Amino acid sequence: MATFLYKLGRLAFRRRHVVALIWVALLTLAGVGAASAPAAGTTSFSMPGTEAQKAFDLLEQRFPGASADGGTGRIVFKAPDGEKMTDADHRATVDKTVKELSDGSEVVSVTDPFTTNAVSKDGTVAYTSVKYAVPGMELKDATRNALETAADEARATGLTVDVGGDALQAGAEPGAAGEAVGLAIAAVVLVVTLGSLVAAGLPLLTAIIGVGIGVSTITTLAKALDLGDTTSTLALMIGLAVGIDYALFIVSRYRSELAEGRDREEAVGRATGTAGSAVVFAGLTVVIALAGLAVVNVPMLTKMGLAAAGTVVVAVLIALTMIPALLGYAGRKVRATGEKRRPRGGNTAENARKQQARPGLGARWASFVIRRPAAVLLLGVVGLGAIALPATQLELGLPDDGSQPTSTTQRRAYDLLSEGFGPGFNGPLMIVVDAKNSDDPKAAATTVTDGIKGLEDVATVTPAAFNKAGDTATITVIPDSKPSSVQTEDLVHAIRDKGTGIKADTGAKVLVTGTTAMNIDFSQKLNDALIPYLALVVGLAFLLLIAVFRSILVPLKAALGFLLSVLAALGAVVAVFQWGWLSGLIGVEETGPIMSMMPIFMVGVVFGLAMDYEVFLVTRMREAYVHGETPAQAVVTGFRHSARVVAAAAIIMMAVFGGFISAGEAMIKMIGFGLAIAVFFDAFVVRMAIVPAVLALLGKKAWWLPKWLDRALPNVDVEGEGLRTQADRDADADPDPDSDEKKELVRA
Repeated sequence: MATFLYKLGRLAFRRRHVVALIWVALLTLAGVGAASAPAAGTTSFSMPGTEAQKAFDLLEQRFPGASADGGTGRIVFKAPDGEKMTDADHRATVDKTVKELSDGSEVVSVTDPFTTNAVSKDGTVAYTSVKYAVPGMELKDATRNALETAADEARATGLTVDVGGDALQAGAEPGAAGEAVGLAIAAVVLVVTLGSLVAAGLPLLTAIIGVGIGVSTITTLAKALDLGDTTSTLALMIGLAVGIDYALFIVSRYRSELAEGRDREEAVGRATGTAGSAVVFAGLTVVIALAGLAVVNVPMLTKMGLAAAGTVVVAVLIALTMIPALLGYAGRKVRATGEKRRPRGGNTAENARKQQARPGLGARWASFVIRRPAAVLLLGVVGLGAIALPATQLELGLPDDGSQPTSTTQRRAYDLLSEGFGPGFNGPLMIVVDAKNSDDPKAAATTVTDGIKGLEDVATVTPAAFNKAGDTATITVIPDSKPSSVQTEDLVHAIRDKGTGIKADTGAKVLVTGTTAMNIDFSQKLNDALIPYLALVVGLAFLLLIAVFRSILVPLKAALGFLLSVLAALGAVVAVFQWGWLSGLIGVEETGPIMSMMPIFMVGVVFGLAMDYEVFLVTRMREAYVHGETPAQAVVTGFRHSARVVAAAAIIMMAVFGGFISAGEAMIKMIGFGLAIAVFFDAFVVRMAIVPAVLALLGKKAWWLPKWLDRALPNVDVEGEGLRTQADRDADADPDPDSDEKKELVRA
């Protein structure tokens, strides 16, 4: 691996014009494709195998033309104090609104609140429901505008009017201002770490090109592959972070190789062969983690993972080829580690080597940890364990209008409906009675209705409505509790338990669906998939890291450290987004259950990123140990060479992820915070404190590998031992010790 990448890096350095042209051409093609691609709607949400999805599919078959997946809009009216919606003038306003909405080309039906019992008992609140022929995210702008215009006209008469449902939902906006701040912080960190604006600009440039290619490709294929806005947002988030970090590691290693006195082409080759090898394996762990989301069997999540994984592959390829090419263009503008802009006498390379040999903060910290490994290990584990405690109270759910900020019309409509009709009105359950195999379908539906009325937490049960064939009925159940409550979840399970007995008695099959039931099934599906997913991803990465580190205990320690950091991150997410601790600092206006996909999503993404730091930091230790240093010396050497750049990489990732906290979309905000805090815990507590403490306690045992396994594993040579052998052969072939310097002078 190292030898191949060494040759690739030198080739890209020499053929820099061709390499740059290829990547610019790919970016142009992707951009043209995105610009000419048809606009994509929302990604279809389905959960194969769940009861809610089976009921939804059954409705599509038995109620053709009902547009079961169509969008909905709900205009909620509230009369001024002391008045009622049944007053003549207010009733006329509602009638006018219903008539105007009925004229829409995408409208299937509009309900009249005065004939459908959609007026609250005290008469102060009423609502009209609009059913559309297409999903809410696919509605035309004219249709949305008509809905908003109708609400504005009704509001002008003195009524309080707000709009709920999914008809006004827009695509997730990642927060451009936050992204800009994140990139600005990344730029400052790169300048401080790499010592020049040119060197700092290379990782930013290649990361932007990589993300541009990845996101543009996703946009191009969005319509054909049914990719939603969240898919490109995740690819942007992950692509920026890893793109900057991978390029940073290669540029940093290049500067170190220059400090050793090597000419620029040789330094590029060695940097690509060593740091590039680490980039390849770090990228593989991220790809495994993201692509592994497919085991959850939720198409939306699978598409998000595969799209992000593709963007990571592009980031790796750009780091291995375009960075060497750009370093060729930069020439002397990228200086050796420790080299000043204007050295005062002496050999530049010699000054750089002396500067590099001085013990920096990383080496001093590693020495401190080695002297007190047990205390550092105990403090790190106990500290993260304490932060992880809130995760034991984790409540999962999916965001709805009740989790929106109070400034939105959707949230105000949600609150008005809760006020007028009860908290459960915003989360109705749809019961589907499949009586095709029943002798008396109507009697079966009556049995179901009577059985549900006897359950706890039931506010209202509507009469059964049959299809034309008379073999399938729908029943609407309004719970007493809000959609995201534990009581509503218990009610769903109780109805399903009741349905088991009804099927045995009547032959009719009872299914529960609706948005609330879909959310409950989604959460359960993700919970059930978490352990298999964790086993698959960690298992594959564990085998990969055994080959990289030639050790059993080092990969095991890496995996256990990851579990600790991700649990601590989940604890922090629960404390902020569920309990409301410090929520005002990041703009969380409404607390509630944690997004259902958050645990499994964090496991996938954070595991890949955690293994990045593990590979970059520990490969340097492995390299030093292989070359004869003691285990303790190897730890210090690894920190001396890698701690600064790993810390910079972590800060950059935190800045990029933290930029998404400013997003208006609650899901994106939560993901940004969760990933940023997870990177902090993993990089600065696990990798910088717990890892050296464990390695110090293990000593030589850390690098133990059974001989039979050592012989069976492929030699990936991440530490670049093959490059040293090649260098020795080159030195024997070229007896002139000044040949490299002469070559450098000729190039200069």
